[in-house]
Amino acid sequence: MSKRITRYMAVAQSLLLLVSILSLAPISQGKGKEKKDVPKGRPVLWRAPDDLPSRDLFLGPGGAAMKPDTSSVTFLKADQGGYSVKFRVRDGKGREWVAKLGKEAQSETAAVRLLWAIGYQTEINYLVPCVHIAGAPKPKKKVERCEGDGFANVRFEARPENVKRTGEWKWKRNPFVGRRELQGLIVMMGLMNNWDIKDSNNVVLFVPAENSRHVDESLYAISDLGATFGRTGNIPFFWRFTRSRNNPDDYAHSRFIDKVKGNRVAFRYGGKNRGLFRNISIEDAKWVGRLLSRLSDRQIMDAFRAANYNETDVQLLTQAVRRRINELVRLSEPNIALLQE
Repeated sequence: MSKRITRYMAVAQSLLLLVSILSLAPISQGKGKEKKDVPKGRPVLWRAPDDLPSRDLFLGPGGAAMKPDTSSVTFLKADQGGYSVKFRVRDGKGREWVAKLGKEAQSETAAVRLLWAIGYQTEINYLVPCVHIAGAPKPKKKVERCEGDGFANVRFEARPENVKRTGEWKWKRNPFVGRRELQGLIVMMGLMNNWDIKDSNNVVLFVPAENSRHVDESLYAISDLGATFGRTGNIPFFWRFTRSRNNPDDYAHSRFIDKVKGNRVAFRYGGKNRGLFRNISIEDAKWVGRLLSRLSDRQIMDAFRAANYNETDVQLLTQAVRRRINELVRLSEPNIALLQE
């Protein structure tokens, strides 16, 4: 009996040793690979927008210089993953882009412009109302077509040669945790009703010194903002919560802030990662509101016009965004006060 126990103990010790070796191996390999392959620069999430009142929200962060040349667009490959159909393409000037087709293209184009307007790092994108992509396969999902074999409302997202995509960043573990700029970004996710807040939608963009501000920089951006300007899921329907994306009417009729309790703001948010909203102070929320309040209605309208919304929806979305901005600006600290619905 004692020999059998001894044998079992020896086997158990061997298994524990094997598990230890296997668990340590990938960690050491991962660290080595990170040091060798992933460039790092000064982390940047937000910069004070000194020119905020004059920023062109129609052209967005890329301005006129980065606009895609759609006189000739060629299919390179399909980009896998995500809700939308995405193609890697080359434009008439030889630059590469990721073309996103479908419902998320419009909402993402507008969302990027609002974030960029108040100083957040973003992708560079444009909405093309109708484009022909030579060699493109038939999409696996239904998408809107135009001019015969053209694709309607296509978001072009830049892939500059001098910018390296070094991986994703995590909402709960990053250099900005506890800082106002990250809290403000969370508020912006609520303001735009982005219900798909997850780490895999984030990206770190490495910009070398010669293309930046005399120092290598790692820009922290949200790469996928398609699940915005709809409903976050706070309306029950047959015992489940419904969500929508790029639905101006849903967005305009959804609620933004529930109440103020002490020095914290309670948001009406039914999307993913709700815990991020549990510790937003009044001052952090008002900070974002004050930045946004410096935007004119014309600038906000331009963000939606750039996304090719019709004029009725441009007005509806602009009024809804302005209403939410006003809610932020007017926040105060009296006891527990329900805000106007």
